[in-house]
Amino acid sequence: MLSRISTVEMSREEWLEHRRLGIGGSDAGAILGLNPYKSAFDVYADKLRLLQDRPDNEAMRQGRDFEEYVAKRFCEETGKKVHRDNSIIHNTEYPFAFANIDRAVVGERAGLECKTTKCLNMRRYKNGDFPSEYYCQCVHYMMVTGFEKWYLAVLVFGSEFLIFEIVRDDDEIEALAKAEHTFWEENVKKRIPPAPDGSKNADNVITALYRDEGGNCDLEPVRAELDKLTEVKRRIMELGTEKQRLEQIIKLFMQNNEGGECNGYRVTWRAQERAGIDVSGIIKDFVPKDTDLSKYYKNTKYRVFKVKEN
Repeated sequence: MLSRISTVEMSREEWLEHRRLGIGGSDAGAILGLNPYKSAFDVYADKLRLLQDRPDNEAMRQGRDFEEYVAKRFCEETGKKVHRDNSIIHNTEYPFAFANIDRAVVGERAGLECKTTKCLNMRRYKNGDFPSEYYCQCVHYMMVTGFEKWYLAVLVFGSEFLIFEIVRDDDEIEALAKAEHTFWEENVKKRIPPAPDGSKNADNVITALYRDEGGNCDLEPVRAELDKLTEVKRRIMELGTEKQRLEQIIKLFMQNNEGGECNGYRVTWRAQERAGIDVSGIIKDFVPKDTDLSKYYKNTKYRVFKVKEN
C-alpha cells in the first residue's frame, strides 16, 4: 500500500530531514557500490548526521533548474504527457525506503527521471549505455511505486538529448530491496558503519566517528590486514622507484627536447612556473616587530595513522 507526504509547502531543510528517515533513489547506487561520486559511507553518515550537509553547488542548482526543461523536451520527443508528483512516496512493503520522483507519465504505470550532464561525461553514454547509479535509482523508484517502467531523460548541455527506457525486472527489484533492507537494519539502525571501500569519503566518516584518543587495544583480530598493508606499502615503494627509473630513461633520451611522439604516445617535458606568496617576507617588510599575530594563527587537530613493524 502506498502513502504520500506532501512536499508542496515543505522547506528544503524539512525535506532533507525526511530523507534521513529512509533510503531514497539517489542512495541506491551508493549502497551497491555503483556510484563513483557517493559511497555507502556517505549514505550512512547522512542518515545519522555524522557530517555536515554538502553545500549546494552549481551542478546541483542547474539540475533542479533544468528539470522542467528536460521534462518538456521528453514530452516533445515522445508525445507523452507527464505530471509532477509533489510528494514523498512510501510503500508499506518496503518501510525502509521512499521515493521522491521527478514526474509520473500520464496513462502509464511509469515514471520519468530527469538528468543533466556536461559534454565531458559523454563517455558514460557510449553505445546506448548510461551510468549505473541512474539505473539503480530508477529500479528503486519502480520498487517503491510498483510501476512497470521508468524513463530516463538526459540533457547533455549544448550537445544531445537522450532518452532511455527501463522495464521492471522483479528479480532485480528483489535483490535491491534485500541490499537496502540489510543496509538499513544492520548498518543505520544498529549504528554499525558499512565495510570500508577505500574512498576518501569513507576516510572522512571514520575520522568524524572517532575523534577522541587514548589507551591501547589488541590488534590481533586485524593481524592479517596489517600484514597485507605492510606488503602493499612495500610494493608501492618498489613501483614508485620503478616509475622514477623509467621516467629517467625517457628524459635522458629526450635531452633538451620539450616534446616527442611515437605510436600511441605523446610526451612533453616543459618548464613551468608557479607564483607563491612569501608570508614571512611580508611580515618582515610591513609588520612591526612587536605586533601580536597569535590571533591569526590557525591550529588544526587531527589524528595521524602510522604502522610500524616490530
